[in-house]
Amino acid sequence: MTHTSLKVLGIALVCALPFAASAQLTGNVSLTSNYKFRGQDQDTSKTRAVKPALQGGFDYAFGESGWYVGNWNSTVNWLDGNSLEADLYGGYKFKAGGLDWDVGAVTYLFPGNTTGNTTELYGAATWGPVTAKYSHAVSKDYFGWAGAKAGSGLKGRNSGYLGFAYAQEIAPQWTLKASVGFTRFASGIKRQGVPNYMDYSVGAAYDFGSGLSLGAAVAGASKKSYFGDVNKARLLVTLTKTL
Repeated sequence: MTHTSLKVLGIALVCALPFAASAQLTGNVSLTSNYKFRGQDQDTSKTRAVKPALQGGFDYAFGESGWYVGNWNSTVNWLDGNSLEADLYGGYKFKAGGLDWDVGAVTYLFPGNTTGNTTELYGAATWGPVTAKYSHAVSKDYFGWAGAKAGSGLKGRNSGYLGFAYAQEIAPQWTLKASVGFTRFASGIKRQGVPNYMDYSVGAAYDFGSGLSLGAAVAGASKKSYFGDVNKARLLVTLTKTL
């Protein structure tokens, strides 16, 4: 799927949505000094700490039903012939047992090199400032690690990611944010000697108002002896505008 095709798909999806009076469409655009996903740099072409990425997407909530769909995109550079990550997701949010729940599915697409394409099911529970989320891979491959699409015979399906996040306002316009996550690779990937690992992030964000915010965090991951610089701790600075 080309970049142009993704734009057309996104426009068609938005046009086809039933715009009820209580429905809500929001958008966002960000510029970050380094895009890390689960603790790993998504630009492996450089070893320096600053690897700017442009990001953005939209979310559409179907009124008060709890159902939603969305799209999020970012520039990346870790697959040959590909420079874009395009995520398509949808799910359902509800309250039960004193918790806020969120269940859904997401597909990560990498136009130009589909070996990285991955689909996950996820479930999350939020209690106050704390959110726990588990994502489970249902695609044959897991971000290209198993090489299933290339005919390796190995599978990344059943790889999992468990994450815990904390976000709490500590002063007017200031929010403290922290997270820790654990990646567990499927047996088809671990058979190649790839170790499970942990990632982390600690930082804060300042809200300027009118949907503009600036965040800074130190993020990285364990097992640097295997993964190298992509797991190295970095200072990430991100400017975001919510539309």
